[in-house]
Amino acid sequence: MEHAVEVADNAEAKRYEIRVDGKLAGFADYRLRADRMIFTHTEIGDEYEGQGLGSRLIRVALDGARDTGLSVVPRCPFVARFIERHPEYQDLLAAGPDAEGAETAR
Repeated sequence: MEHAVEVADNAEAKRYEIRVDGKLAGFADYRLRADRMIFTHTEIGDEYEGQGLGSRLIRVALDGARDTGLSVVPRCPFVARFIERHPEYQDLLAAGPDAEGAETAR
């Protein structure tokens, strides 16, 4: 059975959310600072782990950052590993003093 999966930016809560059949399955928290999106935490519910939902969530979030002209600071280790494994997103990595303390994707 095919499940309906939706990813959306909940700007009010400052997080991207992924829903399966309308039920919240996970989220990626972020903060905005100037022209940067700082990812601080990603979580997928236990019952949804191992289904690729975390990667799908982060891909949409990074595409959203790109579409709005934001660079990315991956303080969340999951986001940092995703960028490391997907070089097509490495151009989004922020450089400079605001990126200090971030997990790097190198």
